[in-house]
Amino acid sequence: MGIEVKVPVLSESIADATLAQWHKKPGDFVRRDENLVDLETDKVMLEVVAPADGVLVEIVRTDGDVVTSNEVLAIIDEQATAPVASNAADKSESVVESATETVVAAAVVSDLSPAVRKLVAENNLDASKITGSGKDGRLTKADVVKFLSQGQASSEVATASTPSAPSSTVTMGAGSRPEQRVPMTRLRARIAERLLDAQQSAAMLTSFNEVDMQPVMDLRAKYKDVFAKKHDVKLGFMSFFIKACVEALKEFPAVNASIDGNDIIYHGFFDIGVAVSTERGLVVPIVRDADQQSMAGLEQSVVDYALKGRAGKLSMEDLSGGTFSITNGGVFGSLLSTPILNPPQSAILGMHKIEKRAVVVNDEIVIRPMMYVALTYDHRIIDGREAVSFLVKVKECLEDPSRMLLHI
Repeated sequence: MGIEVKVPVLSESIADATLAQWHKKPGDFVRRDENLVDLETDKVMLEVVAPADGVLVEIVRTDGDVVTSNEVLAIIDEQATAPVASNAADKSESVVESATETVVAAAVVSDLSPAVRKLVAENNLDASKITGSGKDGRLTKADVVKFLSQGQASSEVATASTPSAPSSTVTMGAGSRPEQRVPMTRLRARIAERLLDAQQSAAMLTSFNEVDMQPVMDLRAKYKDVFAKKHDVKLGFMSFFIKACVEALKEFPAVNASIDGNDIIYHGFFDIGVAVSTERGLVVPIVRDADQQSMAGLEQSVVDYALKGRAGKLSMEDLSGGTFSITNGGVFGSLLSTPILNPPQSAILGMHKIEKRAVVVNDEIVIRPMMYVALTYDHRIIDGREAVSFLVKVKECLEDPSRMLLHI
């Protein structure tokens, strides 16, 4: 009797998933916990692994199918044994070379992110022939898109094995400018839907302030080495901002609240969403109980989430909930912006680039590393006074970090 490979139980906020790519085919021997297929949801890319050793005898749902929780994807015969490697000496040189090429190609593909693997598979490309620009020469989605737009893949697209039209289309012509039509991923479509919904359903308003980052920078410079040695994590800016926001949220609970119908829910905990940019788009994993974590704990949480996000390993639990969010456009050079709410949250803080500017301190013009901060909030439950006062509190905590230790 075969073992059924099923779709994992999805969270309440995710109704279904799209089958992105099979990594095995019928007849392949698979090992327990080996990745069989990728499922793309509105939030994360899920890997469905083999529940036991055996032969994959049947694939029930194919690439592109929309599936739901507990739906059967494939059947594994656990009674079948692993094939015995042949040591016959009469293998031809061409067979050996072909096997070597297959192993190399498999190694290249296995090192790709799910989004890149999907794009490569959709266009029937040889990943080993595309130059990677990522860390350690890894292939990125931008590399594949560039490869397609240059027309180098036109012959491969035309000879794709599947009869259906390719998901990604490149239009080329003599003397023409290339264009590429690529369907949105589920994550990108969900991001677009949520942002549009936020603009249409909330009375969004943004207030600004500026922070002198010199005190925080001095504190980091003084303790960064001993901090890293003791906690095995770098002391960054995000932990200071999370702590400052928590102090401000305690003082202004409406900023930590959300609307549910005609009710306002005041959250008695502080689950802070930290926006992380990935190849698939922006995701916002949640740092739970931020008020109870140390600076080192906050920094480690942010680092872990960033690594998981870029590796496509974030779970639905990592992205669920949250009472307030922080986004840092400064890492990309943004000097000023108006962030959009992350529903059902009622406020989001935007960090920006630190830039030296001439400011007046004690009636003297001095040079200081300044950062603009922006608070976008839902004016339905947060008044302008509360929003401005919240930003002032954040500014005070960052310009005098001892306030966060003394809770004043």
